[in-house]
Amino acid sequence: MLQIYKCIANYRNYYCDNSQLFYNMLKIKLIREVKNITQDEMVIKTGIPKRSYVDYENEKQDISLDRLRKIATALQVSIAELIGESNNEVIAKPIEINRKTKDPIYELQRVPLFNLEATMGLVPLVDGNGVDEEKVIDYISIPSMPSCDGAIYASGDSMYPLLKSGDMIAYKRIAVERAQIFFGEMYIVAVKLDETSTMKTIKFVHQSELGDEYIKLVSHNQHHSPKDIRLSEIAAIGLVRASIRMHS
Repeated sequence: MLQIYKCIANYRNYYCDNSQLFYNMLKIKLIREVKNITQDEMVIKTGIPKRSYVDYENEKQDISLDRLRKIATALQVSIAELIGESNNEVIAKPIEINRKTKDPIYELQRVPLFNLEATMGLVPLVDGNGVDEEKVIDYISIPSMPSCDGAIYASGDSMYPLLKSGDMIAYKRIAVERAQIFFGEMYIVAVKLDETSTMKTIKFVHQSELGDEYIKLVSHNQHHSPKDIRLSEIAAIGLVRASIRMHS
């Protein structure tokens, strides 16, 4: 799982307590709370005495590798994730939003990184219910961000230099309805190719001169021309919350 341990807070819709957040310590408590597991449940799962476990969470006591492994197993994460170990610097940059509405901020959330090549929508489901784990490449832990439904790798150069090929974007699905779209913001759009496939593209969405049945998809790279499409041609749409870039 990719652990995002540095967040650059230049997002107009919310504010982090610190402009840069570094997660270089044990994150047992943070991950436990994200997974909605109580301390008592962790004590049962790990067999560690509660007093010692609480001390580990609060970093008041050194922890052995054996106990760290038990905690990682109980939380279903790797030891590297618990201690914030990483060979690469991963930067999560919130996308600037111009609307006035402020969304709730989550201290840490676990977001699936999807492979959407053979899917119609933006969140692949099994029989319309839970997430299809076969479409999940990895999970990303993102701190101090509004709710996200998924993430994908960006490709192409249409949003360069805001996005480079290989960057990841995290997004929140919205209804494919004109009233739900904040024009001028960045979205991932699944455009229908036929009855069984879609093309996913990341664009700014603007109002179209062709009428309310259309929207205009606009690239950041001026070498790519805008395109008007019907709302009825869109299978799914999601508001881009953040761009994620790895630096080795």
